[in-house]
Amino acid sequence: MVKLSVVGIFADLDESAIADVERHVNRKTFAAGTQIIEPESDSSDVYLILSGRVRIVNYSLSGREITLEEIGAGGCVGQLSAIDGQPRSACVIAVDDTSVGILSPANFEKVVKNHPSVAWNVISELARIVRNSTRRIVDVSTLGANERVVAEILRRANNVCDDNGSALLSPVPVHSEVAGRVSTSRETVARVMSTLGRRQLVTKVDTGLFVPDVRRLEEFLSESIH
Repeated sequence: MVKLSVVGIFADLDESAIADVERHVNRKTFAAGTQIIEPESDSSDVYLILSGRVRIVNYSLSGREITLEEIGAGGCVGQLSAIDGQPRSACVIAVDDTSVGILSPANFEKVVKNHPSVAWNVISELARIVRNSTRRIVDVSTLGANERVVAEILRRANNVCDDNGSALLSPVPVHSEVAGRVSTSRETVARVMSTLGRRQLVTKVDTGLFVPDVRRLEEFLSESIH
């Protein structure tokens, strides 16, 4: 059984504190493709991702799926509704077979109040969400669709950049997922990826998408903007 200590908000808890939290948690497994949280629903449980991966999505008025974030083992979702009691603001879907620990709003409140380090980690996580949302708003407001695609690939590359200034994105980013992430079409993503490939800014390899020089990709984006 996966221990709750893998969850980031519990990182500072000792074994006895983890055992205390465990008493309040129900565990459940969702098959890949299953909807875990329905948008606008009144449920307010917090889901702790123990294994697997989930995608947080929303939908435009035209019905286009917009990917907000993907969260793997160690993350959590649903804390906003648990805090303010408002309906869900997004949909959460299991990307892989995913095991979660579920905290009811009342139990989430107990854990936060009983363990100050958890409260601080929740605050830090909410701050991260605000920063990411702000960045996305700026990107959508100031960048064209092509530039948003490049910016997304650059963001991913920066997250895994090695000491040589290169990066391997594994698996290869799925065009539809990138399109949802940056609010554009799959055709636009395919066109931009083709351009990056011709310029040798990215290369498909057996293990993923290789970015040989992250700085060059950043310079390409900067030149495209200006």
